[in-house]
Amino acid sequence: MPRAEREQQMIAIAEAVFSERGYLAASMDEIAERVGVSKPMLYEYFNSKEGLLLACIGQSRAELRQVTEQAVVGASTAEEALRRGLGAFFSFIRERRESWSLLRHEMALIGTPAADGIEETRRQQTDLIAALMSTYFDGGPSFAVEATAEVVVGACERLAIWCERHDEVTPEQATEYAMDLLWGGLARRASAPSSERP
Repeated sequence: MPRAEREQQMIAIAEAVFSERGYLAASMDEIAERVGVSKPMLYEYFNSKEGLLLACIGQSRAELRQVTEQAVVGASTAEEALRRGLGAFFSFIRERRESWSLLRHEMALIGTPAADGIEETRRQQTDLIAALMSTYFDGGPSFAVEATAEVVVGACERLAIWCERHDEVTPEQATEYAMDLLWGGLARRASAPSSERP
């Protein structure tokens, strides 16, 4: 099997094991056995269990960025762009539950490079939203745009966690819940003269 393909297989299986067992309880022995390789080969590819976790988080982050960026292409209004981006996020967490599980279970990882990787994912999404808002909302201090993007990311993360407890909530419903709450404030911000914005 080509190296790149084997690496993807290792990441996919590791993601499943980390999601099922949690990072601390997951073992490299089990991951190697499920992949069908030796444990030394896992270490050859990723150096450590944490290195393997970082590879999983990095891949999830890249996939989340790709789906959210693609979702907003061609949106003609800020409202449409936000709805599309939120829809892509909530669909991602429904369809990629194991990836989402890795991105949200950071408490056991505080103070580690993995926690930094998870925070980098939040920063990525905040930066995407801030850039989107700057495109559609003319003027206003960049500090306020960044603060607003942080609120959107935080609110959506909490709503996503709530959706895990309510499997009957579809990505479309979650998107509408978020839009109902967030768009009113964003629309007021967009329509206010730049001199009146905080």
